[in-house]
Amino acid sequence: MKRAIIFANGRMQDPPDILSKRQPSDLIIAADGGTHHCKSLGITPNIIIGDFDSLDPKEVITYQQAGVEIYQYPIRKDETDLELVLQFTMKQEISELYIIGALGERWDMTVANILLMAHPMFTRLKIRLLDGSQELVLLRGEDQIELHGQPGFQLSLIPLAGDAHGITTHGLEYSLNDESLYFASTRGVSNVFLHDHAQVIVKEGVLLCILNRIVH
Repeated sequence: MKRAIIFANGRMQDPPDILSKRQPSDLIIAADGGTHHCKSLGITPNIIIGDFDSLDPKEVITYQQAGVEIYQYPIRKDETDLELVLQFTMKQEISELYIIGALGERWDMTVANILLMAHPMFTRLKIRLLDGSQELVLLRGEDQIELHGQPGFQLSLIPLAGDAHGITTHGLEYSLNDESLYFASTRGVSNVFLHDHAQVIVKEGVLLCILNRIVH
């Protein structure tokens, strides 16, 4: 199964490590204005999707002439450009998404993009939002993940769409053993790596894991 690296139109801090570890099979997709991030990094996307309200028509023509696939939608639509990109990936043999530039530029778009990870339509996708030193990944019921880092890195566990149950952690300062985290509670915020990796297991619910790769 392929993976995709997606550029959204939000803030992009330091380019994440994934860009230095790109594979020839990676699909590079720009969501409308995310094309500007690609340009700043000297990357030509394979595909551009959106209503193009953030692009000069001449840019679109230039990319089209360069062989980039263009999918243009009306400005008046029910989905954001990023949601259109996720819908597109669902039709491809793609299971892993790395999304850059989805956070920070506007709070409404930031919240919407985080919640988009929990949309039932995208259950089969493993989505990671990358923002500088931070990485956001979602776990669903009967799921687990191993995260790599170093002692002192912070990891926050935040339930979405209700309470999350049966949470067990390994390698963190404040451990959980088959416990619950409740929606809108801050108990899971700012846990700390004890070693170079940590494991999180969840039996029921939707759990947002936010890794901050800065030692505090």
